[in-house]
Formats: sequence, structure tokens, C-alpha cells
Amino acid sequence: MRSIDYFDRGHDLDPARTALIDVATGESHTFAEVKARTEQIAAALYKHGFGNQQPLAIFAPNSAVAMILLLACWRANAQWIPVNTRNAVDANAQYLAYVECEWMIYDSSLEKQVEEMRATCPKLTNLICIDELDSFIGDTTADDFTPPEVDAFGNLDELVGIIPTGGTTGPSKGAMVTNLGWGTMVETAAAEMDQRTDNPVSLVVAPITHAAGPVALATMSFGATQVILPGFDAAKVLSCIAEHRVSHMYLPPTALYSLLGSSGIEEHDTSSLRIFILVGSPVSPEKLRIAVETFGPCMCQCYGQVECPMVITWLSPEVVAEAASGYKPERLASCGKPTSSIQVALLDDDGNPVAEGEPGEICVRGPLVSKGYFKKLEATEEVRQHGWHHTGDVARADAEGFLYIVDRKKDMVVSGGFNVFTTEVEAAITQLPQVRECAVIGVPHPKWGEAVHAVVVGDGVDEAQIIAHAKDRLGSVKAPKTVEFVSEIPRTAAGKPDKKALRVVHWGKNARMVN
Repeated sequence: MRSIDYFDRGHDLDPARTALIDVATGESHTFAEVKARTEQIAAALYKHGFGNQQPLAIFAPNSAVAMILLLACWRANAQWIPVNTRNAVDANAQYLAYVECEWMIYDSSLEKQVEEMRATCPKLTNLICIDELDSFIGDTTADDFTPPEVDAFGNLDELVGIIPTGGTTGPSKGAMVTNLGWGTMVETAAAEMDQRTDNPVSLVVAPITHAAGPVALATMSFGATQVILPGFDAAKVLSCIAEHRVSHMYLPPTALYSLLGSSGIEEHDTSSLRIFILVGSPVSPEKLRIAVETFGPCMCQCYGQVECPMVITWLSPEVVAEAASGYKPERLASCGKPTSSIQVALLDDDGNPVAEGEPGEICVRGPLVSKGYFKKLEATEEVRQHGWHHTGDVARADAEGFLYIVDRKKDMVVSGGFNVFTTEVEAAITQLPQVRECAVIGVPHPKWGEAVHAVVVGDGVDEAQIIAHAKDRLGSVKAPKTVEFVSEIPRTAAGKPDKKALRVVHWGKNARMVN
């Protein structure tokens, strides 16, 4: 099916149910109102010359309007171009030029950035400010909307969007995500999240332009109300959970850590939570155990990437709760088992399966996989070797099929000829209650080539304690040789620890950040 068909599925369950609540403005909209508004916007786009399957950028912070615009984009059968408000202007301009985007709807608070981007993107000629949306729509009504032609399969090969990859190692590539792949993701995610409450309410906190958008669509497909916050604030998140009886929530692990460190967290009623998904980067097993104690048996994880979105694996709340209680506690470090939507193999550099328990690259095959990178044939071919899509993530599998991500290939530290997976070191260090966050990188060393270096956010702990703790759990090779304390760890626009930025401090402008 097409992306918008999943919203319409939720609409058809109960058109009068509240679909969106904007916490910042207090406004709310029913499913029927949202559907009519998206039809009105789509009709106005076509009236002003927009074409079927053209790229359409949406540049706005989280709000009910931003969610409506995203749905209207899919209603018009546009190719969604997410523009992250956390990105540098140059990065956004470079991406818009790369995907040849001509149309953008933007928030007035970002007008200065839009003008700067327009100056370097000659094709970006159709700009619509949200403040002027009513004027753009004019007398167009929902009845004026004529849906683009749909075939009996739901236009499976057409694009939902050209979605930027993380860009932590260079300019973002555009993953061409089809209706087939997007629909597979939505249906797989919804199957795991649905049927857990009679009143599903989903809290949207992370950027809609990132994983929060697809999570929202998946929950809307079974009729969930979306409670939208403009950004992450631990106190407001906790208040919203209690006030709106939130049942479903997605956050990256770093935001979870902030919640767990909030003063007065025990004063908020979070008993309504049924699904609290962690996505985006590995989570500290110890922090996950504490999260189960704090929020109950709702914690879960999934693993994916833009090229194969969101649900390559799933670690259910039931498995997490059992592990937190002491039954196979090692599974707190797992990202779960492969879902029914994808075939997964752990392969060596020659494309051969690795032995059980040995690390290998996660390679996937199936309808979840994106069409490839926009106008980057060589880059697409590079990740599609041996008949698989190569994720670039390294994992091992246990006898029961649970996967344990040990690193990104490029994040692996090679010290004295030994491979050190940085996530393993980070997991050990964050067991210390005084450590709130940790990022491990390799730094140049004259004897070992690279040395393990830990960047830590924490209080009441010193370098010697951290090194001793890690050495006790991992041995001397994997333990950090140096520890750096910072007030915060830099992040990419997607909210992940920016290890590239951390490496530059030690490697300078070297073309290679390995020895």
C-alpha cells in the first residue's frame, strides 16, 4: 500500500477520534479533520503546478501542522524530502541541491535559513511558508482533490521519499524508499505495537523528520492519538505521559538517560506506558535494566537504518522485562531477533556466513530494503555485494538467534592488532552509576597504532576508576587507556553521538582516522 493508506486505515477505524494534540498550542484535530486538511493541501499543490512523484521538502519543528504537512505530502503522492532543523544550513542546502528539490514548505521561524539555502539551490523555486498556507490554499477544498492514479498493488515501486542517511562520514546519501519498503516497515512495526491497549496514545518527541515520523505513522495505522511536543524536555515528557495517559513512545537512548536522571521522576504516573521503543543507537544494558524498574515492562528496542528502515530486528518488552528480572540478562545488550519481514545473515568480508558467536557484518535481504541511493550507482553497488544489502554494522548471534551489535565497521578500534568494538566498552563503562553517557573512539598511538579513548559525561568518578572498572570486565586490551570528561557529547543532526567530531580533535584533518 501507499504511505497515506496507513493513515486512512486508522481514520476508518473511528473518524471522530482525536488524531493530533499539539501540546505547545493546545490545538487538537480528529482523524476526519486531518484527512480533509491533507486533501485540501494536496489539491492546492496540484492547482499550483505540483506534479505526481515530485520531491517535496518539509522544513519545520515538531507540531501538529508539521504532521499534517507530512501526511499531505504523501496524500499528494510526493517524494518526501526530510529537512532536519538541527542540520547546518550548508548541509541542508547541499542535500536539497543533490536531490533536485523544487518545492519546500517551511516554518516562518526558519525563514532566514531558507533564504540562505535558496541562494545555493537554484532549483528550489516553489517556497510555501506555513504562515501563508491558507493564502496558498485559497478557495481550494478537499472536494477538489483528485487522487493520483493508483494501481491494484498500491504503487509499490513509487517512492515515499528520498531520505538522507546519517552523514557522519561525509555528505548524506539519499535512500530511495519505496511504498513496498515503507509499507513493510509500517505493517511490521504496527504488528508489534498494536493490541496492547484499547486507547492507544503515542507521544511524539523526537524529530518528525527522523524516526519519529514513521513511528507516528505506524501507530496512526491502528488509530493512535499523537501527542506532539516541539522537542525533548524531560520534565514535559514525564508530565505528558501522566496527563495524556501515553501508551506508546519512541526516544533515542540518550533521551532515556536524561529521563532516568530527572529529579522527581517517581512523582509522575507512567503506568499507562505499554511500548517505550529505543531506536537510533545501542543502549547501555544497565540503563535499560533501570528503565524497566522505573517504567515497567514496556521497554523494547528495534534496529534498522534508513536503507532498511526501523525493523530489521525487534526486542520485545516481554524479553526485555525477563532479562531485567535476571532471566538471561545478557539479552539486555541485544537488539533482538530478525523480524518476519527480512532475511538476515552475518557475513565476513568475502560474503561467507560467520560461525555462531563470531562477529560478522549484518546483511539483509527482502522487501524492507530501499531501492538504492539517489543518483549514486557506485555507492549502491558497494552496499549490495554478494546478493545482500550490507548495513555496515557488525554483530554476533547467539544460539537462539538474538543479535548483539558490537560496532559499526568504521567505529572499530584496532589496537596492537586486536579488534576492539567500541559499543562493548561503552556498555561496560556505563554500568557505573556515576556515568551518564560515554562515547569510545580510537586515538592515534605511536606503538599500538590506535589506543582506546573514552569520552565521559559523569560526576563523582575519575579516570583511574573508569579504567579499572573496564579492565575488570573486559581485560586490559579493551579497557580505555585514557578518559576525557566533558559536559556533553556532540551529536549529529539525527541525535546520535558524533564520533567523527570527537575523532577530529585527536586526528586533525587526516584523510584517514585509523593507524
